[in-house]
Amino acid sequence: MAAPESSAPRPTPEAEEIYRRWIQFLDDEFVRHGSPERRGEIVRDQLYQLYLGRPYSGKLNLTLTSELPGNVVSLSLDPQNVTLEAEHYPEVDRERYARRKPLLWFWQMFDRSPIGLNHWLGLRFRCMLGRHIFEHLGTGVKIDHGVDLTYGYNLSIGDGAVIRQRTLLNDRGGITIGNNAVIGSFSRVFSFWHDPQDYNKVRLQPTVIGAGAHIASHAIVLAGQNVAPGGSVGIFPDDRV
Repeated sequence: MAAPESSAPRPTPEAEEIYRRWIQFLDDEFVRHGSPERRGEIVRDQLYQLYLGRPYSGKLNLTLTSELPGNVVSLSLDPQNVTLEAEHYPEVDRERYARRKPLLWFWQMFDRSPIGLNHWLGLRFRCMLGRHIFEHLGTGVKIDHGVDLTYGYNLSIGDGAVIRQRTLLNDRGGITIGNNAVIGSFSRVFSFWHDPQDYNKVRLQPTVIGAGAHIASHAIVLAGQNVAPGGSVGIFPDDRV
C-alpha cells in the first residue's frame, strides 16, 4: 500500500517551492508557445543550465579543435540540432511530431541529467510534459524514470495509472492505458508489427490496456493486444510454482 501523501518522502519546503515554481513556469511557457521553434529555444535554454550550469549565450569558439567536444555537447542541447529515430518513420505526422519533438528531447535529457533520479521532482516534471505531449493524460498518474516514448501524440493514459521505470511505450499505432492500470518496470508495449514476409512493411495496430490491468516487469504486450480490465500479462510472484 502506498504511503499517504502527508507521510511520503519529500524535499525540504524550500526545495519543494523551487521545484514547483520551475514546473509551473515550464507549464505556462509550453501553454503560451506551441511553435516548434519557440519550444526548442525554451528547452535549449533549460538544458544549458541543467547540464552546463550557465545560461545560453550562443557564443561558441569554433576555431579550436580542443573545444570541439564541448561544442558538440552545447549544440546537442538544442533540439533543432538533434535527430530522433521516430522522425524517420514513414507514417509520422510531421506537424504534430514537430510540436512535440522539443518536449520529447527535454523528457529524455531530463532523465539523463544529474537530477533525473530525483523521484519527487521527476514524477511531477514528466506529468507536466505529458500534458503537452500525449493525446490524453489523466489525473494522479505516476511515470517513473527512464520511460521511453515514440510519438507521444498517439498515447492516452487514464487516471491513476502507474508506469514504472524503463518501460517502452511504442505508440506508433496508438496505445490506450486505462484508469489505475500498472505497467511494470522494463516492460514493452507495442502498437506496430513488421510483416513477416517483408520486414520493411510495417503494420500499425492500436493496443489497449484496460482499467486496472497489470503488466508484469519485463513483459511484452504486442500490437493489437487488448488486455481486459483487471487482466494481467506476464509472470507475477504468486503465479510461480
